[in-house]
This record gives sequence, structure tokens and C-alpha cells, in this order.
Amino acid sequence: MNVSILHWLGFEFVDIRCEANPGGAIAAQAEDVFAQCRGGLERFGLGLEDTVRSRIWAVDRASWTVASNTRFAVLSGGARGASSSYLAPGHFHTGASIGLDLLAVRPRPGIEKAIKDFEPRRPAPPICYVTVGPLMVLSGMTAVLPTLEDQVTTDILPRITGYLAEAGSGWGKVAKVSCFLHGSQGPDEMCALFRRTVPTWPPLFDVIFVDGYSSDGKLVEIEVTAAREV
Repeated sequence: MNVSILHWLGFEFVDIRCEANPGGAIAAQAEDVFAQCRGGLERFGLGLEDTVRSRIWAVDRASWTVASNTRFAVLSGGARGASSSYLAPGHFHTGASIGLDLLAVRPRPGIEKAIKDFEPRRPAPPICYVTVGPLMVLSGMTAVLPTLEDQVTTDILPRITGYLAEAGSGWGKVAKVSCFLHGSQGPDEMCALFRRTVPTWPPLFDVIFVDGYSSDGKLVEIEVTAAREV
């Protein structure tokens, strides 16, 4: 387990990245990564209710399904946060089948975490975004359309634009964009599509290659962290 402290956007973040004990069954591995994160947060006086983003890594679809179900059982109620998940065997440094990245924020006096569900509310648990005062953290946004261009320019980025505006933010206040791009796609095209669609290039922009997502047909999932007016 790797733990780092980040002072960013006026908050103190605890960033935990871990892989499960590779000797366990899939269900045990899923429980293990959340237990590791819970223990890591407790070390700094925080709890799972302070989570603002969780990111699941899995080696295959079966592991992804178990990990996702476990996340929605463990990170429930006030512990819900922005979420994403990826199939990426190359992500792992051990023989584990499940990994977890979890980002938590130390509360500030007078500022409460607020969870925004998709509207209309979806039957599945993922939320749209979470705010903590002047901070906004969006779930990974994806689409199933024929091409990367279609997904990025006609669906994902326009939707993110709307969510930013809804929360009192905008592309000029975006602090970081992470594009989890399918290995079949090119990073140059991804960057060109972003530049063509979005008026402002963010201070931090990265492209991470993965092998799959929550369903087939997706070619990219985009995570955004931003400041907002309150």
C-alpha cells in the first residue's frame, strides 16, 4: 500500500493506492483492498466517509464484478464518492487480481461533503459528482458510441461541461483531467479532440492506458477534478 499526502486546491488529501493480497480468493481480495484503505485513513484520523474518489483496478471481468459490488456495499451512504473502474492487467505489480486507489479529503470547519446523483437517478449506485465546499470531483464519464471522436466530442465532454456549470464551476476552474484511454487508441488523437472541444487546457492533463471498462464499446473514461464557486 502506498499512501501520500497532497495539499492541493485548499485541502489536504490522503491518496491511497493498494493491491490485494494475491493469495486470497477474489471476494477476499476485494474486502482486503477496502480494509487496507480503511486502515490507511484511520492512521490520519479520517474514515471512509471522507472519500471523494475511488478507482478500481481489475485483471479481468470476473474480478471487476466482485470488486465493484464490494465497493458499492462498503462505500455506501455518506461514504459514496466519485467512482471509476478499469480492466488493466498491466497495472499490477503483484499477482493480485484487484487493486484500489482511494482519495479522501480532510474536512474543513463549516464545509460539508455533498453527493450529487445522476438525474434521473440511475438504478446502479454510481454518483455523478461530489462537492466539498469549493472542491468538485466528478466520476469517470464514458460513452458507447462508434468512434473515439463520437464518444469524446458529442457525449462525454459536453456532459462534463454541463455538470461543471451545474455545480458553479467551468473548464477554466478545472485543476486536473485524467483520460483512461483504451490501448487501441492514440494519445495524440485524444489530446486533439480535447483541445478542439474544450476552451481551456487544464493545468494537469494525463493519459493512462487501460484494456477495458464497465462494459464493452467504451474507448475512454475521463475523470475531472475542479474548483467551484460557493
